[in-house]
Amino acid sequence: MAARSLEIGPAGIRAARTIETLRTQRGLAQRQLADRVTALGRPMSNTMLSRIERAQRRCDIDDLAAIADALAVSPLVLLRGPSAP
Repeated sequence: MAARSLEIGPAGIRAARTIETLRTQRGLAQRQLADRVTALGRPMSNTMLSRIERAQRRCDIDDLAAIADALAVSPLVLLRGPSAP
């Protein structure tokens, strides 16, 4: 069985950019957003968040849902981008 690629695809890259965009629009430092995610029960360091935003770390569905909650948006917003209908 071949090893699964760890390459981040287009949806992952779009989510990463959207997370960073929404975080900065809300005036949050990475540490602050990571703390919010952690408070929601999904432990996350600012290093993890930084790697997600730079598309250097895959964002699993549980991370995506917790980050969306912490940013007060639907997970679909993160997948589609902030300007999508």
